[in-house]
Amino acid sequence: MRKVLIIGKCARVDCIADALTTNKSEKELYGFSEFKNIGLIEKCEDLRTGDTESVKEVIRYAHEVKPDFVIVGSEEPLDAGVVDALTKQGVPCVGPTKALAQLESSKAFTRNLLSKYEIPGNLKYRAFKSSDGLESYLKSLGEFVVKPDGLTGGKGVKIHGEHLHSIADGLRYSEELFEAGHEAVVIEEKLIGEEFSFQSFCDGWHVVDTIPVQDHKRAFDGDTGPNTGGMGSYSCQDHLLPFLSRDHVKQASRINRAVAQALREEFGAEYKGILYGGFMATKSGIRVLEYNARFGDPEVMNTLPLLKADFMDICEAIINGTLDKMQVVFEEKATVCKYVVPENYPDKNGQDKLVDVPETLKSSDRLKIYYAAVDKQSDGLYLTGSRAIACVGIGDTLKEAEQIAEKAAGSVRGPVRHRKDIGTDALVQKRMDHMREILGMEESFSQIGTVGAQC
Repeated sequence: MRKVLIIGKCARVDCIADALTTNKSEKELYGFSEFKNIGLIEKCEDLRTGDTESVKEVIRYAHEVKPDFVIVGSEEPLDAGVVDALTKQGVPCVGPTKALAQLESSKAFTRNLLSKYEIPGNLKYRAFKSSDGLESYLKSLGEFVVKPDGLTGGKGVKIHGEHLHSIADGLRYSEELFEAGHEAVVIEEKLIGEEFSFQSFCDGWHVVDTIPVQDHKRAFDGDTGPNTGGMGSYSCQDHLLPFLSRDHVKQASRINRAVAQALREEFGAEYKGILYGGFMATKSGIRVLEYNARFGDPEVMNTLPLLKADFMDICEAIINGTLDKMQVVFEEKATVCKYVVPENYPDKNGQDKLVDVPETLKSSDRLKIYYAAVDKQSDGLYLTGSRAIACVGIGDTLKEAEQIAEKAAGSVRGPVRHRKDIGTDALVQKRMDHMREILGMEESFSQIGTVGAQC
């Protein structure tokens, strides 16, 4: 009997638990989360609610459960040092220590790491601890991106021309970040291209890649509205994306491997967990936007449902440093994830309201339903103000996967909404046309054709 404790929040941890249930050996799953997540309730022997960033609470529950290992699914517990405390107690973890998790918790650290170890894909950047010199650097870049040096749930980045429209706007937002308590603000050059996520398993020495996924941060259809934690995502059956070449993916893979090696050299310690690079395909090749120290949410939901290898075995290989012995294969299917969210999301006004999920909305081979920030109470399922339910369609083509996800997301009733355009031919074609424009019509790029031919 193997016991696994999963720590974290959102649909990501429900997806992780689901992947672990496919293991045929005897096992018991336990969850520690902020809400009574119905997905975890159904899959775990026990679900304890509490503060996932509280080292004391996590250790107390781990002493009760006595797990064989722990999976830390969210970034906040990593930054709080939960893995450090569990490791001292002799409990192995899938997730990096606090120092190694700076890869996500400090954008300045990551930029400096890429620079120090001469890892390809870095940007022009400077980290500021005050406003001194900030205005002149913004002017020198022309177009820029402002990032808080800390965790913001994917909502802190603001881009010139989209959220900020002048040097004054950039200065004003930077001042707001300092006043909010951020020790530093990172100013970067603005890139033009198409973003994608590339997640890899890492045991400190060996890196095993998953598949590229494209996330959609903007709140509303047509890529409008404020940034969110992610409204949905898609992947294609050929394990590329319509605007990516095989060489693009190889570049991203090499960068992930170089980062793993750099972390080991920098700290003399092994990074054990998920290396999640946020990349952009540009005219000059692959560039690094950011790094995360855990699975993406929603990107994990495009990835783990296609995994043909045993996820339990992969987790143990990460802990034992034997990933190179694993045969990791993914089904050649397309996936589309659409998040059902409170109608006012990303504002928090949608909390404490009932949501009606039809009894027929259940997971199958073609549809996965993962629960996020919802709270199960005696009279039903309540919204908590953040993303609520992820509907993941799985099909032989992107069109088929999108139709499955759309039908599922549209069946959820209540004060909720979702982006209807994610995974549609029109939006994917828009991405492809954008990349073709960036590369220049005179340049041949065989990967870019039509949506139907690619996905």
